[in-house]
Amino acid sequence: MSSCCACFVSLREKCPRPHGLINLLITKACMLALLFGVLWAVTGNECLPGGKVFGIIIIFISAVLGGRLLGLVRLPRLPPVPPLLGMLLAGLVLRNVPYITDAVYVDAAWSAALRNMALSVILARAGLGLDPAALRRLKAVCVRVAVGPCVLEACLVAVVSHFLLKLPWAWGFMLGFVLAAVSPAVVVPSMLLLQKEGYGTEKGIPTLLMAAGSFDDILAITGFSTCLGVAFSTGTTWMNVLKGLLEVVGGIVSGLVVGVFLCLFPSVDQEDLVMTRTFFLLAFSIFSVFFTHVIGSSGAGGLCTLVLAFLAAVGWGADKAAVAAMLARCWDVFQPLLFGLIGAEITIATLSISTVGLGIAVISLGLLVRLLATFLLVHCAGFVLKERLFIAIAWLPKATVQAAIGSKALDTARDEGDEAKIQFGLNVLTLAVLAILITAPIGALGIGLAGPRLLTRQVKASETGGGVTSQSVQDPVTFESRL
Repeated sequence: MSSCCACFVSLREKCPRPHGLINLLITKACMLALLFGVLWAVTGNECLPGGKVFGIIIIFISAVLGGRLLGLVRLPRLPPVPPLLGMLLAGLVLRNVPYITDAVYVDAAWSAALRNMALSVILARAGLGLDPAALRRLKAVCVRVAVGPCVLEACLVAVVSHFLLKLPWAWGFMLGFVLAAVSPAVVVPSMLLLQKEGYGTEKGIPTLLMAAGSFDDILAITGFSTCLGVAFSTGTTWMNVLKGLLEVVGGIVSGLVVGVFLCLFPSVDQEDLVMTRTFFLLAFSIFSVFFTHVIGSSGAGGLCTLVLAFLAAVGWGADKAAVAAMLARCWDVFQPLLFGLIGAEITIATLSISTVGLGIAVISLGLLVRLLATFLLVHCAGFVLKERLFIAIAWLPKATVQAAIGSKALDTARDEGDEAKIQFGLNVLTLAVLAILITAPIGALGIGLAGPRLLTRQVKASETGGGVTSQSVQDPVTFESRL
């Protein structure tokens, strides 16, 4: 045995071993082959073309590759194109290319379940990411930027879609809140890039937009959840509204109870504390979304998840960072699934040209109102004309929330089997996808182009030989003083 080991060591030292790109490619290829082999051994024909597992795997791999390829597109002095756009397009292509569509079959129930799990992860991250200290400070401009444009855009979209697309009022407001949410996946990386270069930092504009983005999304999700409960309720209008309000209250109360539990269990003296906390947070979040869907109160699940995650974050204090990091790793898996599956829900051949045209008109009118509202609401916040214009432009892109909740109404309608509601759900999903395709790239490029031209740059000490200067003379109004 010892001689065999010596021969093996000698052979290993003499033979060249692959490194770098070659090693990486061989490793990834073997991982994929092994994964396929294991799945085939477990599921049999379901892992072959036309099977349920095969479709999910192909969509996931295609979405990852689409996101990576689009992420490679880099333009000088511009933020990167959001990878999520490549993931969405990958699913759209797989769904609409002949022959490939037949091989890449995705079961509707599996797709809905995976998208709901992705929604749970998004909501948990949103609740965990809220800063209690910022909540105490937030008033005036930040509240106006978070609330005003969202509510005004949702209301306008509801009215216009009611008359143009013939959506019932509850569905119109549901669509309004779906389209009204701004995308942190686009805004945050763009703001971080500008902040790194010193643009707008003197007046805290990147900080303002990143902080307000979370509250804008939570408001949109809350409004959507309430309208979802109303749209699928039976009875009189007042009873439907009352049921929607009860779902909001029930979701908040349930979230408070579970949040207190997460603050107490597990205790800090237990082993694998971060892993256990992450498990509890994810399990409760997924259970809340699915359980409320089963009992017919879909609107309560999202609110419950947001509240329990926020309360858990308050109880964990600085330790929440480790849990947030693990949730980010989970999101790396669910993000390609979410956007790939959303893209795969859209069949271009079945789309009505009039629906797409009217949908683009609805989206455009909503964006116009959002631009004007944002520009006016920051008028008395100490910003000059160029800065107000930039904030309005930066508040346009939409992506993550639209993908997360855009198909929720369609899934609920399919469970009920109501053809009219299924069509309404398809309209909501179609407009959500159109909003992502239109606003995500335009928003990212608009921020990258407008930032250096409209914002004052604060030059670092290393660039000036000592001290910090600004490239233009403006009254220094700090972010903290305005809050």
